[in-house]
Amino acid sequence: MLRRMCGGLAVLMAFGIGGPLAAQEDEEEQKPETDVVVLDEVIVTARKVEENLQDVPVSIDTLDQDGLDYALEGGADVLGIAGQVGNLYVEQSNGRNAPRFYVRGLGNTDFDVGASQPVNIVVDDIIQENAILKAFPIFDMEGVEVLRGPQGSLFGRNTTAGVLKFTSKRPTQERDMFLAATVGNLGSTGLEFAIGGGLTETVSSRLSVMYQNREDWVDNDFTGESDALGGFRDIAARLQFLWERDGFSALLNIHGRDMEGTASLFRANIVGPGNNNLNSNFDRDRVSFDEGDNNPQDLSGLGANLNLTWNFDNGLQLTSITGFENADGFALGDIDGGNLVTGPGFIPFPSQTAGFYEVDQLTQELRLSKDHDNGFRWTVGTFLFDSTLDSGTRPFFVDDTLVTEDTTAWAVFGTVTKDLAERLTLSVGLRYTDDERDLEVLQSPVPSPPISVQDDEISWDASLVFEATDTTNLFGRVSYGFRGPSIQSRDVAFFGVPTTALSETVLSYEFGTKSELANGRLRLNTAIYAYTVDDQQFTAIGGDGNFIRLVNAAEGEAQGFELDLQWLATERFQISLGLGLGDTEINDPNLAVAPCGSGQCTVLDPLDENGNALVDGNPFPQAPEYTYSLNFDYTIPIGDGGLLLSANYVAVGDTNFFLYESEEFGFDENVELGLRVGYAWAGQEIAVWSRNVTDEENLIGGIDFNNNTGFVNEPRTFGITYKRFVF
Repeated sequence: MLRRMCGGLAVLMAFGIGGPLAAQEDEEEQKPETDVVVLDEVIVTARKVEENLQDVPVSIDTLDQDGLDYALEGGADVLGIAGQVGNLYVEQSNGRNAPRFYVRGLGNTDFDVGASQPVNIVVDDIIQENAILKAFPIFDMEGVEVLRGPQGSLFGRNTTAGVLKFTSKRPTQERDMFLAATVGNLGSTGLEFAIGGGLTETVSSRLSVMYQNREDWVDNDFTGESDALGGFRDIAARLQFLWERDGFSALLNIHGRDMEGTASLFRANIVGPGNNNLNSNFDRDRVSFDEGDNNPQDLSGLGANLNLTWNFDNGLQLTSITGFENADGFALGDIDGGNLVTGPGFIPFPSQTAGFYEVDQLTQELRLSKDHDNGFRWTVGTFLFDSTLDSGTRPFFVDDTLVTEDTTAWAVFGTVTKDLAERLTLSVGLRYTDDERDLEVLQSPVPSPPISVQDDEISWDASLVFEATDTTNLFGRVSYGFRGPSIQSRDVAFFGVPTTALSETVLSYEFGTKSELANGRLRLNTAIYAYTVDDQQFTAIGGDGNFIRLVNAAEGEAQGFELDLQWLATERFQISLGLGLGDTEINDPNLAVAPCGSGQCTVLDPLDENGNALVDGNPFPQAPEYTYSLNFDYTIPIGDGGLLLSANYVAVGDTNFFLYESEEFGFDENVELGLRVGYAWAGQEIAVWSRNVTDEENLIGGIDFNNNTGFVNEPRTFGITYKRFVF
């Protein structure tokens, strides 16, 4: 955040992405007048201790709550942060229920809710393993840290690509209240409310509530219904209690969500043939679904976690973090995206699929740490994980398929940080993990025996930080992580059997710089990286058999560059840039997968004798060649308040959807522009805004087994938001 002190006015500007201006009068009364304007220090907890961002030997970028508000304004879900940070991409085909994250090109395109992902989401120190847990709404946050590269030493299994670490605003003794109300197009309304403060001298609390609603706005031409699809209602809440006394603190967090709305809208034959341009079959406001009951979707969840911390007189700190999560949902969809009568285009057979699921997750972490006065710090700990997923699928004309999957893991870990010299610091981390998955098919067209996969592995990392000058640090890091073995059961619904994949391991190297220049007005962080994945896990999706099968590629390679910049060009004008470049490649001359079905797409890969596509040399699926977010914020003091003009431009480059390459299934570049104009005064703000200002129609995903089905980004949204900050 930026803070400019001018008499009795303190104007808050967004750090990274434009956010609200707020008058902080109580805080201002305690600070002397000054015209010095600098970037605020950014504190992160990437290594489970509070540190200055510039001192951590990991490529990290952050978004604070203001930045998240701006990216998600108007009811956008977590997909709104895709591209906002260099080399971060997010996509999903399950509506608002199961996002998939990619860092440095590494992720998992598997749409099954039980599929493991190499990017882990950590919310309030609790790992959210299942995809539907990762979809919990983002509100009343301190911010998010994007940790790039393997993070296995501290965060364990399934972090071979990185970690997104979300931190909610904690209770404090200081009483405060926040209210935000939004009205927008497409019948959108939103409300956020938070109130907190001390209940006694030792106990404080915070209640946070979020409500989002959008009316149906897409017509179904086949049924003749107007405004039949596209809407949603999402309600979430979080209640926290913090007890602090004599070096001990206990933080209880209870949270829940209830969502219902429309699942993803798959649209038949909207691309090609022979290119990836949207054709005349595409109409954003209309579909022609004969099945799927207008694609309903619902998800509810309830969770709680307890963080206990003891600070002893000798400098030792003991932390216990216990978490429980439960979520269940249902979705039904017209998968072919049309009908046999009017299409659009050729649809050889109808396809409707229902999915239903419930997940329970229990985690327990216990760690002991000490920070010595001589530049020596250490942490040791243990971690337990247990999860059960009950799921079912009802595809086409087949009866329900029911499976249950249990995942258990345990780990011990330790990290050490030591000053080797006045300007040189070494950090080393080590973790042993035992990981097991068990699958039982309870009901399916073809009987299938129970399946169990297990592996154990040591993850590690080592890094050096050199303070080259008082304002510039250089760092180097080598890290090794693993993603545990996987099971995929979707094929049992299509008269197949479950498939498995071996663990994948990643060896990563990165070198970077972290600088604060121009007397604190410019923060410039860069990193170059390269990594190799052995036994890389992929999911072969689609083809004429509509397969969903796990495979291991012999090897995957990637290299790239990242740049994070915040520049206070003048005391009123800030420029921010997040840039990520990446080049990924599959190395396996024997890996062949089924290409698109029904002969609808133009396959670019050579085919083997069975007609399968040889994917050696292809990029990883859903791995953009570049991402960048360019942001401008300009502040104009007016009267007793201030005007903030903000613009945000996001671009995501050349991305292939599947393991094989085709002319149709991918995009060359997707761009979106956001604008915001706000005026803040006396603890209040009113702003008008728009996301996807130019109403870009961007292809973001496809389904290839039946026809050239695709789905697209959110339409242009705009509205007005009123906020009140009470301190």
